[in-house]
Amino acid sequence: MSDTTKDLHSEYMVINMGPSHPVTHGTVKFLLTLEGETIIDMKVDIGYLHRGFEKMCENGTWEQVMPYTDRLNYVSPLINNVGYALAVEKLIGIDVTERCKYIRVIASELARISDHYTNIAASGLELGAFTAFLYFVEARELLWDLIEMLCGARVTANYVRIGGLKNDLPDGFKAKTKEVFKKCRELWADVDKLLTKNRIFIDRVRNVGIMPPEDAIAWGFTGPCLRACGIPYDVRKFHPYLVYDQMDFEVPVGEKGDNFDRYLVRMEEINQSMRIVEQALEKIPSGPINLDMPEYRWQSKDDISNRIESLIFHFKTVTEGIKPPPGEIYSAVEGANGELGFYLVSDGSGKPYKCRVRPPCFPLTAAMPKMVKGGFIADIVPTFDMINMIGGECDR
Repeated sequence: MSDTTKDLHSEYMVINMGPSHPVTHGTVKFLLTLEGETIIDMKVDIGYLHRGFEKMCENGTWEQVMPYTDRLNYVSPLINNVGYALAVEKLIGIDVTERCKYIRVIASELARISDHYTNIAASGLELGAFTAFLYFVEARELLWDLIEMLCGARVTANYVRIGGLKNDLPDGFKAKTKEVFKKCRELWADVDKLLTKNRIFIDRVRNVGIMPPEDAIAWGFTGPCLRACGIPYDVRKFHPYLVYDQMDFEVPVGEKGDNFDRYLVRMEEINQSMRIVEQALEKIPSGPINLDMPEYRWQSKDDISNRIESLIFHFKTVTEGIKPPPGEIYSAVEGANGELGFYLVSDGSGKPYKCRVRPPCFPLTAAMPKMVKGGFIADIVPTFDMINMIGGECDR
């Protein structure tokens, strides 16, 4: 370098990326310090979708919180339903029926598949792979048809109940699932051909957004982003809940912890979730889906119309809410983005004293500067896509 070059005055450029940038989807802002196209520093500003979820929970009954959970990770709301219900049931000290457990597993895995479809489709779209986007959106629509058949709604399902479920599996659900999965596997194969060995796609994601495993643990990573680092932690395996200990499935892991590994892990998790759903449909026992404990569940319309005891219990449940004993618990499930935890505190009343959520994508978003510093500004797009930051979950 010449003396003249050394003496040149240089100044970093500071720019805002978001929250109105198309990549950030209106939910986050990145304050970037750039030298040319190289990222020197980044500050993450979240909270643009904060709606006071945890405070709202204190103003409703335990059952009224359930629809709010749909709005956390609104791409896979059924997992949120299951996670909250399990936490309340743990606080009360009750265990749901075997059939209910199997149906909850089915609902959770359908939601996980839908979430991964959405993530990979959106990532492909923002990297120019429009065809892959169309294929996985089609697959997601087929999954949503199944979810609608099960719950009556495609997105904000409000399907799970404390102590049970809103309704049983509908007639023909098993056959419909088999039909949908056949088509979804064909679409998965098409996307695999389009992306996995596509040189343009690989150049945008391989060796980009690398997170070493020790740093991933220090930052609090869980889910596909942690498993992409080579660490096989999965709540369903390490702390089994419902009937996951009776399911035969693998936990896919990556090697480098880069964006390509995150993509590969999610692609394989789609297959593993389908395996779980198929096993659950084969093994599901007959029996009731709700506990016979009227003090802890809403009564059916038939019972309310025909039994005075049910009408009384229904009146008390609606007006006062169920009343778990005083205490506090933490309960976690494997969400689509990682460990989704609920910390609940009860004072013995019909309303939660405190409902704290551990959002899995919060530490992922916080670690964005670590993953992109030293890279190019274009690397932000695939990295932010592959951590799958969902504003409703992160900001609450």
